[in-house]
Amino acid sequence: MSKGNDRMKIDIKQTVKKYYGEELQGTSDLKTNACCALDAFPDYIRKIIPLLNDEIITKSYGCGSPIPLYIEGLKVLDVGCGTGRDCYIMSKLVGEKGFVYGIDMTENQLEIADKHIEEQTAKFEYKNPNINFILDYMENIRDHFSEESLDLITSNCVMNLAEDKEIVLKQIYDILKFGGEFYFSDIYADRRSPEKIRTNPILYGECLGGALYYKDFERIARKVGFSDPRIVSKRLMNITNSEIRALIENINFYSITYRLWKLNRLEDACEDYGHIATYSGEIAESPFKFELDGAHIFHRNKPERVCGNTALMLSHTRFKKCFNVTGNFEKHSGEFEKYSTTDKKGSDDNPILNMGNCC
Repeated sequence: MSKGNDRMKIDIKQTVKKYYGEELQGTSDLKTNACCALDAFPDYIRKIIPLLNDEIITKSYGCGSPIPLYIEGLKVLDVGCGTGRDCYIMSKLVGEKGFVYGIDMTENQLEIADKHIEEQTAKFEYKNPNINFILDYMENIRDHFSEESLDLITSNCVMNLAEDKEIVLKQIYDILKFGGEFYFSDIYADRRSPEKIRTNPILYGECLGGALYYKDFERIARKVGFSDPRIVSKRLMNITNSEIRALIENINFYSITYRLWKLNRLEDACEDYGHIATYSGEIAESPFKFELDGAHIFHRNKPERVCGNTALMLSHTRFKKCFNVTGNFEKHSGEFEKYSTTDKKGSDDNPILNMGNCC
């Protein structure tokens, strides 16, 4: 794979800026649903949508619902925020004691985000804005945030547009606090794409040309420090445009929501130390069960065996108030055995759809 040759054929930053800043006037201008095929929002988010200005919504793009639970009071960054739809939703969810930043390189979209700050602050009945937008490339986020300064970072169908995914991921890791997470949705392929796909301007703008083979992404994530990437949800993209379908040949693309935790002591595999986790029902938006990822769903007051990594994700993050986790790391009992009593969302027909790592 030659990055030099790729860059000669396509200027990624200028291609993306032109596509999203000039060519697209709304989601109806997209040739596929890859950049706008949104997962159904949960009820607590749907209640916020009517409070948002229509312009924020109609010119927003995304491939998932990358807004996690239990974020009140957090300091958040949305990478590639566009018109700020997800930022404004999170602005409401974090409350006046929290704060949300958005960063994007497209001036036209940030102008929309910026001009509605006063209006949205009033609609949320806040005394002062708890939101700020930054015009810059995602590769430069370290210029705006100090190390270990953010609780949560989100992104919605933007990582595929990054020219150097590893640089962006490393900076995201650096500016997260320990116990913080990168929770995001993006487009991934079930194999490595050939150069003719990676360098096609239309495919890049449609979030397909820059989509990584999902295994390669997970390798990069582990390399920068996110030792145990967890998949929350996956969905096959149904690409019906015949011209686009011909260009991508037999490659399948998926919308995947990941959560990556910055935690000490996470291992690269699920190991058994005898931990037990019980969900208390503390989270108001999800009182009866809590979904950590696609393979770990905890029902209120029902103890579940968990691996060491999952124990850390529940006891050393913002969720520690919501779980009683017993056990320690003194005795290792080998590899954590697959456990089948939790809900699952995978599909035996799609190997890429095997959810989570432990259960």
